[in-house]
Amino acid sequence: MTTKTVKIGICGLGTVGQGVIALLAEGGEVLSHRVGGSIELAHVATRTPRPEVDTMGAKDSRDVFAVAHDPDVEVLIELIGGTTVAKDLVIEALNHGKHVVTANKALLADYGEELFALAEERGVVLRFEAAVAGGIPVIEAVKTSLAGNHVTSVAGIINGTGNFILTEMAAKGREFSDVLAEAQALGYAEADPTFDVDGTDAAQKLVLLASLAFGARIDAGAPYKQGVDSVAPADIDYARELGYRIKHLGIAKREADALQLRVHPTLIPEAKAIAQVDGVLNAVMINASGVGELLLVGPGAGSRPTASAVMADVISVARSLAANEQPDIHSMGVSVNTLSQPAITDISEVSSAWYLRLDAEDKPGVMAAITQCLSHHGIGIESLIQKPESAALAKVPVILLTDEAPTRAIEQAIAEIEALPSVGGPVTCLRVENF
Repeated sequence: MTTKTVKIGICGLGTVGQGVIALLAEGGEVLSHRVGGSIELAHVATRTPRPEVDTMGAKDSRDVFAVAHDPDVEVLIELIGGTTVAKDLVIEALNHGKHVVTANKALLADYGEELFALAEERGVVLRFEAAVAGGIPVIEAVKTSLAGNHVTSVAGIINGTGNFILTEMAAKGREFSDVLAEAQALGYAEADPTFDVDGTDAAQKLVLLASLAFGARIDAGAPYKQGVDSVAPADIDYARELGYRIKHLGIAKREADALQLRVHPTLIPEAKAIAQVDGVLNAVMINASGVGELLLVGPGAGSRPTASAVMADVISVARSLAANEQPDIHSMGVSVNTLSQPAITDISEVSSAWYLRLDAEDKPGVMAAITQCLSHHGIGIESLIQKPESAALAKVPVILLTDEAPTRAIEQAIAEIEALPSVGGPVTCLRVENF
């Protein structure tokens, strides 16, 4: 009995590309058994020569487009990153009838609808399991395993850098800038960490997750973003005193005909499992009609975890090709032209409970004035901590947890509080989610 050999090409030999080659080399007979045929690395292209990498006898090119034009290659793996050359490469590969696997969340957040539609038109596959949450198989879970469910919300720790920073700040009381420098030294954060710190990386992943979970067209700029750098060590300590942990979350919720999309630091009850996910781990919590609450936890980045997700897509496609079957060409689980166009709820109208931290004079009438500002906008107080007066401080910390209120209302109340002569400096404001 003869078995089919599926030939693949890799564009980009960074840490993930090298991880894919390592998993291919280690796969051996087990991999062939799972595919029902064999997978051969036929072509590798990288702009920077990597003579130290054993490419298993594959063709070696400096031009990534050579892989897209190679008639032997059936599956192209795009690992060069960015949204310019990568976009052109994916379009070229799809137009040449090649199936594409990518880990490029920025590319798909910006141009996913266009690329998914082209793949459907050409009758080929564009898969992206590795683009969200690294080694956690969340894309396949939402697309296939939960296909019989009505998803109501998705919330996740989907940036490992931010989670590492908050974990270190919580465990050791370190300052944000100090931990960020260590994250860069360890390779958890880029030399320019802006996208990790300001929430852009998490927002790109949230767009993909929400599009898939809700069958929706979502613009890359739709999510509200608040960065992890807005959290101070004091906030972590006070949150713990109130029974909460602070995590940087991407949150998508379905409400009637609209969607909430937001990325921000969030106080979570410490009893929730997602609150205990630390270090560089990622976690995605899905609420759906059939399974209820589902939490997926695992490594969100790194060579081998991300390569594992890439290989899952490659094997899925190769399995169909080896059986002479047509792979599922619907990247979003449904045809792109059937995706809905929901309204995105303006962040000013999104409600949550709130954590407020401010410095105020410790004298009669001050707390009454603060609570009056909140009451004026219909906001009640759930909990309050007022630290004892100190001779070293002209003002003392006051920490409040409020009842649920719209963003607009809390912002108006904070403006009034900051204008009080007894309050010094800006008010720190973070969202609270009890899920």
